[in-house]
Amino acid sequence: MLIQLKKDFRKLAEPLHRSQEAGMDVFTEADWAPLPPPVRRYYVTAGFTGQPKMASMQAVFRNVPFILAPKKNVLRIDYTQVNSVRQPDRIALIDSRLYGIPFQGLDTYLDGRGSMRGVFGKIFTVLNEQGNALDQACLVTFLSETMLLPAAALQSYITWEPIDDLHAKASITFHGISACGIFSFDPDGTCRSFSTDDRIAVGMDGTRQQVRWSAQMGDYQLAAGIRQPKHLQAVWHYGSGDVVYFDGRDVQIEYR
Repeated sequence: MLIQLKKDFRKLAEPLHRSQEAGMDVFTEADWAPLPPPVRRYYVTAGFTGQPKMASMQAVFRNVPFILAPKKNVLRIDYTQVNSVRQPDRIALIDSRLYGIPFQGLDTYLDGRGSMRGVFGKIFTVLNEQGNALDQACLVTFLSETMLLPAAALQSYITWEPIDDLHAKASITFHGISACGIFSFDPDGTCRSFSTDDRIAVGMDGTRQQVRWSAQMGDYQLAAGIRQPKHLQAVWHYGSGDVVYFDGRDVQIEYR
């Protein structure tokens, strides 16, 4: 039987990323007031004030250099993700070819449970991970993307702690599991990175390592009046050296 991860993704994405009704609220200065200074500055200077409060976000990356594990060959993947706001649900689809044969991956975090699946040739399941450690990893991944999804940053499942003028700590808790990390900002208000120790690295053989992880943001550009990072990298900071395993450029973001 063929395993259609792309079809599964579409079925999950539809209810998460549906259009909102007319008359929705917009972000105001009062929304940012409780946030730490660098986070507040980021959203204000990015142009989110006066914009509609989104219920979800879809981000699409094309032809992304991607590494499945350290010292492995670089794949080229298309990557599509959907993040929800009401609760920290997130799904993502990897679509690629490995040795000329279709390879697909589906990451889901829904109702507090994470799952990571990889399928080769639409027949062979080569990765199928679940468990509390993965739930935490999914949560902290969602947290790292709140600079792209300000409505999520205002939800009760995320709390903020000021550190200084260029750093802030964020924590996320859902269904009894928590994770946290540090956002780092530049003086011009842009966010440079998010780093955490609450994310596991899962190998293709199922092995797990607790490795420092960061999301790097750059190449800020205006899109529909909002300043957005167009270059996003995901990095594992192994003891033997850093591995940039996801190097996405020209991300296309849609809010609903």
